Amino acid sequence: LGLDVARTLSAEMDSQNSELVKQQVQAELANAYAQEFFTTVREKCFAKCITKPGASLSSGEATCVSRCTDRYVDATRMISGVVLQAYSSGQGGV
Repeated sequence: LGLDVARTLSAEMDSQNSELVKQQVQAELANAYAQEFFTTVREKCFAKCITKPGASLSSGEATCVSRCTDRYVDATRMISGVVLQAYSSGQGGV
């Protein structure tokens, strides 16, 4: 009886540890994705919108950066939605 209880507890702990590791990996991946996304947006929008780097943005540059960022966010949402839909419908890949 004692051995069975120990095995059950061990299996439960392994399951909890596995879930914790999975959550940590997901959090790290989300963080890495967010960093990559913002780096890409910053680089692309800067190259497109900032014609004369200085201490501040002109109103045209600020508008351009805002619109550029919005386009990247919208495109990412759309692509994420398509990928999630494909994944949830069992296609696995896009």
